[in-house]
Amino acid sequence: MNDAGMISEASGRTGADVLAEQLLTSGVSHIFFVDAILRDTLIKLRKAGVSTVLAHSEKAAAYMADGFARITGKPGVCMAQSVGAANLAAGLQDAWLGMHPVIAITGRKPASQLDRNAYQEIDHQKAFGAVTKYSGSISTVTDVPRVMAQAWRYAVSGTQRPVHIDVAGLMGETLEMCTPSSKQPDPVSPMQRLSLIPPLEQLKSAAREIAEARRVVIVAGTAAVSSAAGPALTEIAEFLDAPFATTTGARAISPTRHRLGIGCIGSYGNPVTNSIAHEADLVLVVGCQLSDQNTHGWRIPAAGQRIVQIDSDPHEIGRNYPNCLAVAGDPRLAIEGLLKILKESGGEPRVRDFGTRAETAMAAWRTKHRSDAMNGKNPVSVERLCAEITAALPPDGIVVADTGYSTIWSSALIEFNGAGQSYIRAAGSLGWSFPAALGAKCAAPDRPVICFTGDGAFYYHLSELETALRNDIAIVVVINNNSGFGQGAVNMRARGLAMDDVDHMAGFRRTNFAEIAKAFGVEAVRIEQPGDLASALKSALASNRLAVIDVVTDFLSRPPEAWTPPKR
Repeated sequence: MNDAGMISEASGRTGADVLAEQLLTSGVSHIFFVDAILRDTLIKLRKAGVSTVLAHSEKAAAYMADGFARITGKPGVCMAQSVGAANLAAGLQDAWLGMHPVIAITGRKPASQLDRNAYQEIDHQKAFGAVTKYSGSISTVTDVPRVMAQAWRYAVSGTQRPVHIDVAGLMGETLEMCTPSSKQPDPVSPMQRLSLIPPLEQLKSAAREIAEARRVVIVAGTAAVSSAAGPALTEIAEFLDAPFATTTGARAISPTRHRLGIGCIGSYGNPVTNSIAHEADLVLVVGCQLSDQNTHGWRIPAAGQRIVQIDSDPHEIGRNYPNCLAVAGDPRLAIEGLLKILKESGGEPRVRDFGTRAETAMAAWRTKHRSDAMNGKNPVSVERLCAEITAALPPDGIVVADTGYSTIWSSALIEFNGAGQSYIRAAGSLGWSFPAALGAKCAAPDRPVICFTGDGAFYYHLSELETALRNDIAIVVVINNNSGFGQGAVNMRARGLAMDDVDHMAGFRRTNFAEIAKAFGVEAVRIEQPGDLASALKSALASNRLAVIDVVTDFLSRPPEAWTPPKR
């Protein structure tokens, strides 16, 4: 990549030069966009070595930037002109909910055209307000370094989340054509993520609570992933003989087949996980929002259970469980500090068989689902699909899962090594996984990426097959094709709806996505026999090309159902 100062000669520099220099100084390697936005800037960046990825929709561009951010831990950048700004804002919902840094840049009409019914102009601040933690405006060249650096600071500090920057001009052209009239503004190096050191007194108080507990369960969330707390969490779990659970977003933070690993907790959780967590005297919550989904409707933990909550954002501590003992700081540093204090004090839980009981319960659960996976069902069982992905996933592989049943199936039944492998999932936006997987592959071009999606989700952005081919983004798309919204169908049947009504409300025509993919020029295969899955996955991963595996499954397949505490 060229040095930022070498984009153009100092004389005659424009706003496009200054903006490109700032983005280069910030270390941007990829930009995901929909034309037409900042064309001169993008050309300069492309010549400097930045990959500029043109998407087919603004939401897809935002999802790509989100997937990129989740794998690199650095802000992903997406752009759209003023006309597409609201679509881009809608695409930031998942990054907001999943707590990942994305920088969205949009054009806006110049001030002289505001409040005059200018072409398709709306109030961008309102559109972006719900899904960003900062929204800045760049009107002149001198604004560029200050606003861009501020946006980076907000994106990576505290709870990481998206930010928005509005630049002057429908396509940003007003800014790009500006010539600095005074001293040329220099690029500003953006702030990197800060690891906040937890207070020693809070760590000591938490260590005393933990040492006094008879049964401890650990629950880790996505903020623990962001702080690379996995090894420390595994170590403290072993020291305490404490069963170890995660939210779906933190599924791969540690080896999922570790003897103390009990899977995912909450509404999308493993039944064993919820049951074991409900038995605990103390729940150690690490970088995890205690939302309704993560707690199965605020029932696990129960209202009376003791909780030690670690979070880098003090606002999260005690938000839903006021009885939390607080440790405010970086999750990894907090766990390392706790472990040091516990070892020095010699404190241990008084019951040492809790981990063994959890291990036995998980082993029995896995045995049952292993049997379901290998029973040779036709259509292919989703248990078999997950088992084959587990077997085929390379040691450094990435799995990107969609929301709903795609998250439940994959987070429950795909196993991870806790080291080189990664798992990221949609925080609620159906259709997110395919564009996000493309962004993940851009972030880690040498790592294999599998997108695990349903047909309902894949319909959203299948046009991005062309984007992947054009940019040579080689991922494997695995479609759990049950010809409908399976989650909706199962819930409708549970409420007593007749099958004809279910088909009408949640079913689709039987679409052969392999044939559609081939029409794009993509390598694709349709799987109808379970015995064909393993070779198809092996071949697709070995090809190092974009591939689609369309797996025919049962419309009414149901994943593991979360355990709910009995009513008192």
